[in-house]
Amino acid sequence: MLRTRVVVAVLAAHLLPVVAWASYKPVRVLAPELLGMHCAPSGVCVDDRQRLSEAEALRAEALAFVAHKLGAIQRPPRVIFCATEACSRSFGFKKTAAYNVGTLGAVISHRGWHPHFVRHELIHHLQNERLGTWTAWLLKPSWLTEGMAYAMSEDPREQLPEPLQGWRAAFTRWRAATADQDMWQAAQAVPRDEVVK
Repeated sequence: MLRTRVVVAVLAAHLLPVVAWASYKPVRVLAPELLGMHCAPSGVCVDDRQRLSEAEALRAEALAFVAHKLGAIQRPPRVIFCATEACSRSFGFKKTAAYNVGTLGAVISHRGWHPHFVRHELIHHLQNERLGTWTAWLLKPSWLTEGMAYAMSEDPREQLPEPLQGWRAAFTRWRAATADQDMWQAAQAVPRDEVVK
């Protein structure tokens, strides 16, 4: 009986990473090389090596922009840039242009090679550093986390689809009302159910 449990535990420990890799595509940010990505020492991975310098420039600009606007990122994340639709699909993209995976990294789809998308994801990274990943994800309202990312990244789109536009507007109103406070301390105090009028 004990031997069976040990065998099951060992098998589960070995199969769990494989199942996670196959079923939850954002986990692929941990080892994009397994998908044929080229990862440079700069912290940028690309599926098209000819676009590496472009991807590195986008990441560098976003890091500098976020540091200037919101504060320095302590541990700059790996940023994966997909130049092709096939690469985007392999990381689970359907409609979004980019996503963030806690403090592990960010993935930019073939449609997301624009400064505001990279800034947006690095703002989420900074939120995770400053507020804690679980707090930012589960305990803060979307108008704060997403609203901040849309507003502070200087997303050029005048009108976003709802609820994104409403979140951006709510964050902008909240920030105007808290302008005399440190933004991160004020954000730390916002409860999940707070509504901005």
